[in-house]
Amino acid sequence: MIATITATVALSDSGSVDARSLDWRMGPVIYQVFIDRFAPPASLESKRKWILPPRTLKAWSDLPKAGHVDDKLGCWTHELEFWGGDLASLTGKLDYIQSLGADVLNLTPIHQAFTNHRYDAQNYSKVAPELGTRKDVKFLAQNLHRRNMKLMLDGVFNHMGRTSPMFQEALSNPNSKHRDWYYIGKEFKGGYRGWAGASNLPGLRLENKHVRNYLWNNKDSIVKSYLADGIDGWRLDVGFELGPKYLKELTDAAHTAKPGSAVVGEISGYPSDWFPAVDGVFNFLPYALTKAMFRGEMTGGQVGRSLNDMVSDAGIENLLRSWIHLDNHDTPRLASDLPDLADRKIAVALQLTLPGSPVIYYGSELGMKGTGDPANRAPMRWDLVTDSNPDLTWMRKLLGIRKSHPALHYGNFIALQTNQLLAYIRTTGKVRNNVMVVANPTQTTLTEVFPARIGRLQSWGELKDLLSSERIRCITGMVTVTVPARTVRIFVPVDKKVNGYSPLNRIK
Repeated sequence: MIATITATVALSDSGSVDARSLDWRMGPVIYQVFIDRFAPPASLESKRKWILPPRTLKAWSDLPKAGHVDDKLGCWTHELEFWGGDLASLTGKLDYIQSLGADVLNLTPIHQAFTNHRYDAQNYSKVAPELGTRKDVKFLAQNLHRRNMKLMLDGVFNHMGRTSPMFQEALSNPNSKHRDWYYIGKEFKGGYRGWAGASNLPGLRLENKHVRNYLWNNKDSIVKSYLADGIDGWRLDVGFELGPKYLKELTDAAHTAKPGSAVVGEISGYPSDWFPAVDGVFNFLPYALTKAMFRGEMTGGQVGRSLNDMVSDAGIENLLRSWIHLDNHDTPRLASDLPDLADRKIAVALQLTLPGSPVIYYGSELGMKGTGDPANRAPMRWDLVTDSNPDLTWMRKLLGIRKSHPALHYGNFIALQTNQLLAYIRTTGKVRNNVMVVANPTQTTLTEVFPARIGRLQSWGELKDLLSSERIRCITGMVTVTVPARTVRIFVPVDKKVNGYSPLNRIK
């Protein structure tokens, strides 16, 4: 019998854990969309007035293929191919995005630009006309807010586009007031410094305070004006290149303009040492560790210890505001990176149960493939949205589990002492909210015995697996878990009641 505790003792951190539920930035599910490829426009022909040569329009059934570098244009030819998705067609698909369980919609750049990816902004203040207008952005934000969802845009503030009128004027006029906004000089190939050597992406001189005022400090700056339009935060492209000093300045400016807004930096290294310069970072480490397990380079126990180190180094609340990626517009899609469905199931299960904000890249929930740019930016396969799609079925199931268990949303994290298995708990400090995840990345069924580290779960307390209905018991703090090869278990405490009696009645 489970011993009954007669006194209620609050955990020292339970108040702070509960307070996390009030901060939308901690643990939301994010859906990332490349607008041009997400939903077909009402009329492809209507786009022809905006998509002029050398830019071209493609049919939704066409697949993007790698082109070649056009030295005259300064970009790849496939960067000038458009499928016509826009803000209006995206807004028409919000029911689908919400039905997945997404809390935040993140859009790749929408600013007026030359290419389809729009990392080469011509004018930050204007939305690319083929996508819509600032009014459409406001409408999208309002629509999402009515659904209790948030909108985050991409900020590309490390560089602009070569075709920007501001840059072209600065380049041609030595007396231009914008001359010192860029790195212009004979020492650079082509007369200016481009990001990563790309001639289409002239770098911005952020050391110039006028540049920073224009981008984020002024009341009518780019960052603040879009926040005033109703967006809820910014994802910063190559955020690490802004450096911690300027990132902190930008984040402070955003928080001043809209308290509670989010600033997440594309910082793909180890997820520590960047706080409070940003609210969150890109966290690719969990997926890198997952793949190391699959390759046999690390055991589950080693990965667990690495995750404990990550939490210790970065801080749990900083990680909850950070984004966990399995793929995005810059990487191979998950189904191409992990062709085996069993591996993808484990990767998705870990992404949705580890501390952080999981990002779903449009179409990856459907098993869409793409080995890299431009294949990973193919048009959304709406024909794959069926109840028989195994990737979608699994994603929906895991997202449902996440939504039903607060610990997976904003709880603390403890990796458990295992060997080959990876095991950890997420907890809010309340026994009924504990979730224990156990993954077997090997090709063999494994049984291991280890402490559960759930202090309020007493001897003979049961845990049930939400995926298989299997049950195990916790005996004097220890559990014995058997996990088949290449599978994952998600255990939660069983609140067994007999005629109204439960041994957990007085245990919070």
